[in-house]
Amino acid sequence: MGHGVSGMSFTHYRLGHLERGSVVEVTLSGSAANVRLMDSSNLSSYQSGRQHRYYGGLINRSPARITVPSSGDMACRRRYAGAQGHD
Repeated sequence: MGHGVSGMSFTHYRLGHLERGSVVEVTLSGSAANVRLMDSSNLSSYQSGRQHRYYGGLINRSPARITVPSSGDMACRRRYAGAQGHD
């Protein structure tokens, strides 16, 4: 588990190689969460504070299912959200 800029905790999962069209299922425990599914290139950009592309967003229901947009190494980051839902 890590800590975001605001001190809120987040969980990071390296999912390995996934094929396009696969489905990642995210189960929440409690309130809404910001969930970002990214390939390795976008994860690197995200970690460096650069512009990046992700799939997912504010998830209010569990389980949430996100379809993998392209084949490759994937990671998923989850942070339980406040009322505004910003990550």
